[in-house]
Amino acid sequence: MFGKKIKIFKLFGFEVWIDFSWIFIAVLIVWSLSGSLFPRVYEGLTPKVYWTMGVLGAVGLFLSIIFHEFSHSLVARRYGLPMKGITLFIFGGVAEMGEEPRRPKAEFMMAAAGPAASLVVGLVFWGVSGLGKLFGWPRPVTGVLGYISSINFLLAAFNLVPAFPLDGGRILRSILWGWKNNLRWATRISSRIGSAFGIALIILGVLNVLNGNFVGGMWWFLIGMFLNGAAKSAHQQLVTRQLLEGEPVRRFMKTNPVTAPPTISVKQFVEDYVYRHHFKMFPIVEGARILGCVTTKQIKEIPQEEWNHAKVGDLAAQCSPSNSISPETDAVKALAIMNSSGASRLMVIEGDRLVGVLALKDLLEFLSLKVELEG
Repeated sequence: MFGKKIKIFKLFGFEVWIDFSWIFIAVLIVWSLSGSLFPRVYEGLTPKVYWTMGVLGAVGLFLSIIFHEFSHSLVARRYGLPMKGITLFIFGGVAEMGEEPRRPKAEFMMAAAGPAASLVVGLVFWGVSGLGKLFGWPRPVTGVLGYISSINFLLAAFNLVPAFPLDGGRILRSILWGWKNNLRWATRISSRIGSAFGIALIILGVLNVLNGNFVGGMWWFLIGMFLNGAAKSAHQQLVTRQLLEGEPVRRFMKTNPVTAPPTISVKQFVEDYVYRHHFKMFPIVEGARILGCVTTKQIKEIPQEEWNHAKVGDLAAQCSPSNSISPETDAVKALAIMNSSGASRLMVIEGDRLVGVLALKDLLEFLSLKVELEG
């Protein structure tokens, strides 16, 4: 989902990241607030005041989204769900879960926490803004407070639309799940509604563009595209997880993997292993002991003039949870590791011994066959 991102802080054990796409939307928000909204609503102020209001309004939106996502994360942790962190990106923010809720109640409470938090923030700032007007605070101050109140009400309302993967769609899924005790059916229904809602936003965007509102139309169009794709992806991910759940890695691993010795040069490794077998990762084995692995990404970092002298063993990355797994581990966890690390192959090890290699393509072939045979 995300491109390059930077960590900005850590709170309550949750890391908060900003995707580079957020920088674009932050600039757009400041420009829209200071150049359009605030001058139209609060006439007669100086450009410097409008820009200050725009920056403060954008910061308020930024903190509101973080508070919204923190609420999801805290409730998710309360129900034992591992959280990877919070990332702000072009379409807002997302609390990244390590796994999906196991019970309808957990999903309902986690999903409802975000809109509830936004509603509370909206009410607090509405009350403070009202007090400010009563006591004669400057218009720019009450204007920014009022904007933060309004944007939180909008944030709560939009997220309560019953279209997966919005919070309202997750609430709907939890209700359907609890009613029929069928998570796949509940996900299919809620994701179809989410996809339809995304298509409706795409159509709205196109109509706005045709009517001359290019910026607003493109924004609705992009949000619609994102929601439509996310809804379909959510259903596919659930089906994948249910088909693989309970299957051990041992079932899919290759027990006679191609391995390389640590003593050969990088040049020989490239010629005899990479170009011959076309893998992007090779385990490095000495005798019966696994030393680690070498990837094509590591090789690219070595200047070609040094390939004759550099030894593969010196490059080997040690076995870690990001490149290795035990044979009894659930295949769902293996797929999650591949997804988070970007690896297409994992070493399967027992103690200090390599027992196999798990390839992403083998998991996908199994899924394809199972869907074809069982539906």
